Amino acid sequence: MLKAAMPTLLTKSKSGANQIASISMHGKKLDELLNKEWLLANTRGGYSSSTVIGCNARRYHGLLIGTLNPPADRIMALSNILESIISQGKVLNLSTFEFIDKCNPSGFNEITTFRRDLGVHFNYQIDGFELTRSIYLARNKDLVLVRYKFIKIPGPCELVLRPFVGLRDFHSLQKSHARLCLAEVDDCLHIRHDVPQSCELLLNSPGMVFEKDIQWWFSFLYRQDRDRGQDFLEDLWTPGFYKYSVNEPCEVIFKACLSSADDAKMLSEITLQELLDELSDAEQDILSKIKTKDKTLKKLAAGADQFICRRKSKQGQRATILAGYPWFFDWGRDAFISLPGLLLQTGRFEDAKSVLTTFAAASDEGMIPNRFDDYSDTAHFNSVDASLWFIDAAFQYLKITNDSDTFNNHLLETICRIIDSYQKGTRFEIHADSDGLITAGNEQTQLTWMDAKFDGVVFTPRYGKAVEVNALWYNALCSLGKFYERLDENKSRHFKLMSEEVKENYRRLFWNEQLGYLNDCVYPDSKPDTSCRPNQIFAVSLDFSPLSAEQQQKVVAVVQQKLLTPYGLRSLSPDDPRYIGKCIGSQKERDRSYHQGTVWAYLIGHFVQAYLKVNDFSMPSRLTAQQFLEPLVKHFNDDACIGSVSEIFDGDLPHEPRGCFAQAWSVAELIRALMLIKG
Repeated sequence: MLKAAMPTLLTKSKSGANQIASISMHGKKLDELLNKEWLLANTRGGYSSSTVIGCNARRYHGLLIGTLNPPADRIMALSNILESIISQGKVLNLSTFEFIDKCNPSGFNEITTFRRDLGVHFNYQIDGFELTRSIYLARNKDLVLVRYKFIKIPGPCELVLRPFVGLRDFHSLQKSHARLCLAEVDDCLHIRHDVPQSCELLLNSPGMVFEKDIQWWFSFLYRQDRDRGQDFLEDLWTPGFYKYSVNEPCEVIFKACLSSADDAKMLSEITLQELLDELSDAEQDILSKIKTKDKTLKKLAAGADQFICRRKSKQGQRATILAGYPWFFDWGRDAFISLPGLLLQTGRFEDAKSVLTTFAAASDEGMIPNRFDDYSDTAHFNSVDASLWFIDAAFQYLKITNDSDTFNNHLLETICRIIDSYQKGTRFEIHADSDGLITAGNEQTQLTWMDAKFDGVVFTPRYGKAVEVNALWYNALCSLGKFYERLDENKSRHFKLMSEEVKENYRRLFWNEQLGYLNDCVYPDSKPDTSCRPNQIFAVSLDFSPLSAEQQQKVVAVVQQKLLTPYGLRSLSPDDPRYIGKCIGSQKERDRSYHQGTVWAYLIGHFVQAYLKVNDFSMPSRLTAQQFLEPLVKHFNDDACIGSVSEIFDGDLPHEPRGCFAQAWSVAELIRALMLIKG
């Protein structure tokens, strides 16, 4: 038996500062509720996530997923809690778990509303009781606090909490052969694997009595994993249960931390008010930087913060951008497509500088890393476009911040090295051909963002000269030519001559007069891939376009006609016989459809930019563009992951959200597109 101090008194909360969403449960069906998720993230790459009824629907859900090597090496530490109220001999369940044949218990029937702000909140009305269950994640620690706030009670009762422990790699599933052990030290539970150097889960609940009752519970079902063709059953270990007698309105706090024993004292001492103050101060700092009164943009800025975390580097803790939750870490391509929207448009210039300089310092052979390893700091360079997106992001940073010192002293050398390496040749057969255009890769490589591959099968072969890669190449050369105009006439002339050659050959090679749009790729044997894909939109949207005004108009028109949906652009025209309208099924089936019709939300940003450009940013075009974005704004507010934007959507109606439930570049490009419309 373990007992600690009395629970916290009713707390003055700042949590309404920026309410992102409030969802009524009235009339909602169970299947619908299990498809609505929430996410709280910290600056370490750790997070807390589940559904709006608190029932975990995928292996990546949990009350506490921490990191051993921030932001990587994630551990699903605390899966969930069985929460019950014992009143007059009756058991009133607050929790919902799904097993093979049923949901049991089914506490979701007692939830009236779900809210998301600094934390997430579940409001209950059950047998005369009114209470709110709230979850808060610490900003700089892998620490979660769950508050049970009793607002109205019809009589004395007992709150019982039984925590379920995972302590496993967040990609895997736990089985009952795992050797977990428990130690009770002062007012804290220490749970770990019975192996040397195991990480520990620390549990503490002030004022509650702990009763040791070790059990394994079997076959928790994760329907999202089942639907994705993955293993979907898990066994979870529980050390026992906590009890607290409730005799009047009050609040009870449950705490969990993934850490070492050295943090047990911190876990005991930290209060909810301290955590709320920390979260509120951080939110106010974020909102003060974005120069707008628009409520939607403020919500998006708060949502954008979930993707910004810290990575250890030779220069210490540096900002980086996580590509998406729950399974992506920091990817170079995603980071630099995301950076203008996530950081520049939201006024987070120091973080933008940190991201740029971190990746610049990790460059090698004239290439920016496309990603870092899930379990270490190892950099991977398997991308032709990440380095070119880095150049674009660096020039966007200079344009918005006018920080010439950082640009000249920390970014320019890397930019010039990329240009030189791409021209002369670097990894993966990346080099400038005799026509000045960039060619890369072979039949076995996947170097563009359309990189799906399974069992050696390349589903979207795009080796040779890719349309967006060379649009980025032209944009980079023009940017350097303009940059050097007042600094070095010879260098400016050099880059301008290179860009003129690229422009001429770009039009010759990619423009398909018969079809009225750009070829997607030209293979080394000069055979063009005439697929109608969204990659051509970058040849219009980037600051410098190699196309004539008429060609730009035609590209935007065909993309709008064949590829535009309410949630972004399809990756392939439905007219194409290879088009796949739903991204569902096994890993192989999903990989096959990933770039063969699936809608990508991030592409809406560059489509809106291109649409506005060819319409001279007129007021009618701004109003139309605003309508393009309304479904994504609604999706952000109350669909899929509340307060974020999904990675992908089905190409076919009703365009169900798929993939990562929260994707950095999806949120970033929605922010950037809204800012472009507002001017």
